[in-house]
Amino acid sequence: MKKILLGAALTFLSITSTSAQKYQFSTVKDIEDTEVKSQGRTGTCWSFSTTSFLESEIIRLTGKNIDLSEMYTVRNTYSDKANNYLYRQGKAQFSEGGLAHDVINSVEKYGLVPEQVFTGLDLGQDRHNHAEMIAVLKSMLDAYIKNPAGELSPKWKQSVESVLDVYLGKNKEEFTFEGKKYTPKSFAEYVKIDPSNYVTISSFEHAKKYDQFILNIPDNFSNGAFSNVSLDALVAVTEEAIKNGYTVELDCDVSEKTFSSKNGVAVIPTSSTENKKALTEIVEERTITPSLRQSEFENFNTTDDHLMHIVGLVKDQKGNTYFKVKNSWGKNQGNKGYVYMSVPYFKLKTISVLLHKDAVSSNLKNKLKI
Repeated sequence: MKKILLGAALTFLSITSTSAQKYQFSTVKDIEDTEVKSQGRTGTCWSFSTTSFLESEIIRLTGKNIDLSEMYTVRNTYSDKANNYLYRQGKAQFSEGGLAHDVINSVEKYGLVPEQVFTGLDLGQDRHNHAEMIAVLKSMLDAYIKNPAGELSPKWKQSVESVLDVYLGKNKEEFTFEGKKYTPKSFAEYVKIDPSNYVTISSFEHAKKYDQFILNIPDNFSNGAFSNVSLDALVAVTEEAIKNGYTVELDCDVSEKTFSSKNGVAVIPTSSTENKKALTEIVEERTITPSLRQSEFENFNTTDDHLMHIVGLVKDQKGNTYFKVKNSWGKNQGNKGYVYMSVPYFKLKTISVLLHKDAVSSNLKNKLKI
């Protein structure tokens, strides 16, 4: 009897060890990107990720590896947000958040500068924290909206700009880079970033397929337009872009327990009982349909809470595909600052992607009229 029990136990252990497979990833496609950074204690992932995307675009277009300033864009976008918030009499979003197209809009209006020209940090600082600045700005704006003097002070814009100057620094009208003088706009031209070349694509059932629509999410303060495609097309355009050497900007939800920057994976297990296991071992993942994706968005389980940068593709030992996603929470997490996101996670939790229009197939371009 003991021999039978021992044999059964050994068989069970053998089956368990065979079925339990720790992740082993191999590279399918890697596109050159710049160093992983930390956004610090700020809600400016939208600028860090999209700036990283533009840095990879500069590498692709010019061969130059240039560290761009995230905070130059943030500073100018805060100005635009303040205008929007006041003109809408406080009935709008005023926070640290934003979207990828806000960076593209900023490039068009204000240009780009290198990190060495505008860090957004005081001497001796090495970590961003905008909590106090945002609180000060919002209090000021709310006071102007209440209009205690009976009429809006003509100095309100000057006051907002002064606060931004103190906390982040004054805008640069001209600077020198590698021995040559540039304005922010001439520098954007030098690195070949043309804002008109970038398109935002999403997939939702409440919008007509292949139409452009304004997605009503809190951080879309600038009313940016999204091109709507099928869910399969959203996955396909992202995968094909990466395979063809184009990186992709990603807006998604990272609130799931199975998104782990620590473990460097993001998956959607079939059963929530396998959530913990899924962080270290391959598990069966849920089938994601357009209707499930839509319902998760409409019940606020999927929100636009984080933006990152897709720079490659990897596979596990079973052949499952994952997007290699560059995060902005520093290098000391997961896969040296990268997260491997499964296709099911991407399908369920992606809000939108932004990419160069040349990365979009001719057929889809024609349908989207881009």
